[in-house]
Amino acid sequence: MQIAITGSTGLIGKALVRALRDEGLTVLRLVRRRPAADDEVRWDPFGEVDTASLEGVDVVVHLAGAGIGDRRWTDCYKQEIRDSRIEGTRTLCRALAAMDDPPSLLVSSSAVGYYGCTGDRTVDEDSPPGEGFLADVCRDWEAATAPAAEAGIRVVIPRTGVVLAREGGTLGRMLPLFRAGLGGRLGSGRQWFSWITLADEVAALRFLIGGPLEGPVNLTAPEPVTNAAYTTALGRALHRPTPFAVPPFALRLALGGLADEGVLVSQRVLPARLTAANFGFRHPDLASALAGILP
Repeated sequence: MQIAITGSTGLIGKALVRALRDEGLTVLRLVRRRPAADDEVRWDPFGEVDTASLEGVDVVVHLAGAGIGDRRWTDCYKQEIRDSRIEGTRTLCRALAAMDDPPSLLVSSSAVGYYGCTGDRTVDEDSPPGEGFLADVCRDWEAATAPAAEAGIRVVIPRTGVVLAREGGTLGRMLPLFRAGLGGRLGSGRQWFSWITLADEVAALRFLIGGPLEGPVNLTAPEPVTNAAYTTALGRALHRPTPFAVPPFALRLALGGLADEGVLVSQRVLPARLTAANFGFRHPDLASALAGILP
């Protein structure tokens, strides 16, 4: 099996490339610069894709997009988040659709932001899209895969929650504060937090690559928790107190719109399709997740 991956330098992409190569699979990495290695293929999210170098590829995994939490949400950065996902996906899918021998499967990433704020209500893949900037981005991001589906390519759309990893992402950025005893809940702490460990994220993507599923699939652990419960569990795992709380106004001042849609939003998302397909989570609950992640 030959697999091509966009976003291979990101947290998930690097781990997925490593896991697939450990299995002995051939992996090509789509890069936005001039290729510098035999395993690299040039693509421009706003231009052209070197599809000649993708002949014979069985699966494309599309992970590329500007980081949601990498910078404060200014109007300019929100536009970058949107364009990098929607235009990049549309460019890739049109290119794959035009190939004489296109890949049989496209795994094109999305996020649980699709559901907007769910409050205390649980949602799964059959739930409708929510409201807000991220919900709109995710809806249009997923719709941009239409050219691939219309060309007969099977499209799977993993809607990923917050990925927990020691080496990066939300947890990686928070660990120094918590280790210093300065960790605390965000806002009221009552908002639900849908998460998945990096190990399970990679395993789930591999499961999708090798399985028959199609359409949206939630990549979240089966036991979401509130921010307060997450804060307490992380402090306990690190043997540190978590007495503080960051007020909403401070989060909004520091993060802009990201505060309400990425930090204070409540999303209680269940992985119904993975569960029905008998996917085995290595870390189904937060205690086992933190035990597996932290040294």
